[in-house]
Amino acid sequence: MKKHLPATAAVAVAAVAASLALAAPSAAGAAPGPSTATTAAAPARTATAPAPARIRTVRPGERVDAGRGYTVWLTKEGKHWADPDGFENFRSVVDGNVDRSEPGVSHQSEGTAEGVFHSGLFYGTTRAGRVELTDSGGRRTVATLLALPGRPDWGVWYAHTPAPTGKGGLAVALYDRRGALLADLPAGPF
Repeated sequence: MKKHLPATAAVAVAAVAASLALAAPSAAGAAPGPSTATTAAAPARTATAPAPARIRTVRPGERVDAGRGYTVWLTKEGKHWADPDGFENFRSVVDGNVDRSEPGVSHQSEGTAEGVFHSGLFYGTTRAGRVELTDSGGRRTVATLLALPGRPDWGVWYAHTPAPTGKGGLAVALYDRRGALLADLPAGPF
């Protein structure tokens, strides 16, 4: 059974931002391609920022294999994605529902008992370094990042995680290239 969740708005909560910034991972950024690796939570650190993920530049309309049957592509209007059944979705960056005047991140997900596909926008910055998902057990997944040529002030991220077990949620955080937290969505069910 697939579960489609609506886009969520970026939330700037100082307490959550501070706790996510303290829990920054010590692993290097993701390699190109779909991200499926997760790591256990490490003790809180503030000294060393992880290396930024590589942002892959794609042409408008270029279809990217996001793994496990999912496809992602970008146009000047926003993010498009298709699930393994071919059902297509769209998230606009030009309809006024995304405030690109400050950094933010959105999150959409769908999945089955075998795993969950997560994707979203990062926006309001040209300094994006990585997007990271953290589950209720403290496991982190670094997302793959895509952007159009010329590095506009927005792009797309995607990742796969195991299906959730028990209660809890998933937090999403956007960091700059130096590892500073730019925006986050606090943990919520997916």
